[in-house]
Amino acid sequence: MTTLVSHTFWMTNRRLKVLVKQPAFVLILLVQPAIWLFLFGNLFRRVVELPHFGAASYLDYLVPGVVVMTAVSSNMWAGMGMLEEIERGTMNRLLTTPVARSAIMNAAVVEQALSTTVQVVAIILLGLVAGAEYPGGPAGLTVLTLAAILLGTIFSALSNTIGMLARQRETIIGINSMLLLPLTFLSSAFMAETLMPEWMRTVAAANPVNWALDAARAAMSTDPDGETVLIRGGWLLAAAVAMLLLSTRTFRAYQKSV
Repeated sequence: MTTLVSHTFWMTNRRLKVLVKQPAFVLILLVQPAIWLFLFGNLFRRVVELPHFGAASYLDYLVPGVVVMTAVSSNMWAGMGMLEEIERGTMNRLLTTPVARSAIMNAAVVEQALSTTVQVVAIILLGLVAGAEYPGGPAGLTVLTLAAILLGTIFSALSNTIGMLARQRETIIGINSMLLLPLTFLSSAFMAETLMPEWMRTVAAANPVNWALDAARAAMSTDPDGETVLIRGGWLLAAAVAMLLLSTRTFRAYQKSV
């Protein structure tokens, strides 16, 4: 276990060094959520006037929505990095070293989790600047961050799995384009569930994006709902573990094929 932790640390360090050498990409990671926050915040700000919307400020309602949308969209591209390492031969060279095989996959997950955390903090601060309020306090914001990390883990593991199986950029791009907007809009990211059609509420109930939103908003409310946080958080954790196991098995299959 000590060896695995050590190898994961150094493999993560390697990936982070690559990330910081791409300042344009880091800038996009921080600017894109700001665009969504102020774009959707101004476009939909009057929907709170609709009966049964259930929130006094649309900005307060929107912040968790932008957080989860950012977590999904940024982590969906994790497989591109995995594919690039395969194409360059870096992955095959790593397999000839004594590094723990699980550490290679763990590092990818940790890197994405750290990137997601930075984005969440940036969105929270931008929300404060714009006038958002967080009645749940630090505990609520912590749940929001953890929910985003778990949700990001689900989609980064899925993306890594697709990257190792398909080994084609077009496949990853096509699947990401197909999933991002439907998953976002079939949730309560931008619209209250009470105003959705019945069939959309049914789909949202099985949508991991909505689980993260339910957990975050339950924790960030004036009267936090611990039961909802635990149930939705448990579902997210179970889905994240399942996807990590799937990506690990796929990686082992790739290892045997080279």
